[in-house]
Formats: sequence, structure tokens, C-alpha cells
Amino acid sequence: MPLEDDFCDIVKKARTGQGLSVGDVARMTGLPGGDITALERGDKPRDRAEVRALAKALGLRVQPLEQIAIDKWEPVAQHMPPWVEMVHGSINGYGVQGYVVHHEGEALLVDTAYNASAMLDLLRRRGLRLVGICLTHGHADHADGIEQILSHREVPVYLGPEDVSLLSWRPREDLLVAPIDGLPISVGRRTVHCLITPGHTPGGICYRVDDEQLPVCFVGDTLFAGSIGRSNPRELYSTHLNSVRRRVLTLSPDYRLLPGHGPATTVEEELDHNPFGTIQ
Repeated sequence: MPLEDDFCDIVKKARTGQGLSVGDVARMTGLPGGDITALERGDKPRDRAEVRALAKALGLRVQPLEQIAIDKWEPVAQHMPPWVEMVHGSINGYGVQGYVVHHEGEALLVDTAYNASAMLDLLRRRGLRLVGICLTHGHADHADGIEQILSHREVPVYLGPEDVSLLSWRPREDLLVAPIDGLPISVGRRTVHCLITPGHTPGGICYRVDDEQLPVCFVGDTLFAGSIGRSNPRELYSTHLNSVRRRVLTLSPDYRLLPGHGPATTVEEELDHNPFGTIQ
């Protein structure tokens, strides 16, 4: 699976997140504004010096940005733990993925993948009893379809309260659960813990499973392999970076990170290769 974000996406997210214009970045780097616009539209950088100038101006890590722009880095393929299944969906041709965590006949959904019917089909085929829906945030590609799922079985819906207004359909108040940091959610004899990570949206949440052999964190759009989601609104950019650097990337290096778009990665890979990681 290719990276969700190319060099052009990374540069534009860093620029707009900081409220910088193309002209601002041109003055900071000495590069022509037209060249920067072309790069953000998908042109390839001329050389490493151009990448380094942009990285310095935008507060990105130089070597990881070079690895993505020039060396075409991709994360090592990660196998899904046997107790996690991925469900694919599409919204206007844009791919999205959700996950089913299951143990001892029970299941938790992590996002809907904009494909509630596939989620329900998986539950039926596997004979799994739904016990909860964990939403990483309220955007349609991750949350739409919960009404269809709840008509199958009414279960708690975990979502940051700041994101409830983003939902196109709102569950009854008694089904909505506003997670606190570290809140445990049981599925069989496994436990999923809430990790509060605002930034992509005000109420963003990741969900981690502290398995001894295959620890996992479902990161939604907080983090992609080699990038991050867009900060919505952009004023959350610094908050978003803090969530990535101090919450997600401080997990043990062996944690598998399962995003809402693009390939799976690990904390170790992102510490080495994500341009938005902590600058030493």
C-alpha cells in the first residue's frame, strides 16, 4: 500500500498549519513562489538542497523529508494481529479503513470505514457480538453509518465530545460516551485504552491495546505513515504536533500504528522517518 501523503501533501500541511502563505515560505527559503506552488501541486523537488530549505523553513525534520521526497521511503509491511481485522471503504473514490477488534466472541469497531454493511457482514460471518463503537473522530469517512450499525445492536459509541457536532447523524445521548484519557474498554478478555489526541479534530482519540506480543494503537487521522492528517481547524496544528510527538510517538517502539488511511507502520518507523516527529 503506498503512502497516504506525498512530499507535496506534507509541505502544504506544514505550511497551512502554521498560517504561512506561499510568499512567506518563498521569503524564508529564497525559492521562487511559483516553484513552491508547483511542488505543492505534485512537482518533484529538484534536489536535496531544495528539500532541506523547505524542511528548515517549515519546522520539519530534514532527513525524514529527504527520505520521502528523494529516496522514496516506505514503511516495512506490517501484518495485522490475528485479533484485528481491517475493513476497507471508499468515499467518492477516497479510500478509508476501519478495524474490528475481537476476542472470545465479542467485537469492538474502530471507525466505520464508511462501510457499515461490510462491518456488519464481518460480524455476522464471524459470529461476533458487538459491544461498542470506538470513533477516532467525527468526520464522515470514519463515522458515517453508525445508525445502521446501532440498528443491528445498540452499544456505546465512544467519541470525543468536541467532535459530536461533526456527526451527520447523532446517536441518543445515553449511547454516547465521552472518553477520558486511559479509559478502559473491554472486548472479551482484552482491554482497549483511550488515548486523547486532539489536533486532526478538536476531539480526536486514538485507541491502544497493550498486548504483550503485538501491541497496537489505532491512530485514525492523527498520524499516517510518514505524515499526519490535516489539522482541522489549522489553529490546532501545534496541538496536533504535540499529540503526535508526546502521546503517540512516546509509546513503546514496537507498537503497530494502524491509521485511517494508508499503510500500517510502527512507532519505531515513525521516530526514524516521520518529518513531523520531534526535531532534535
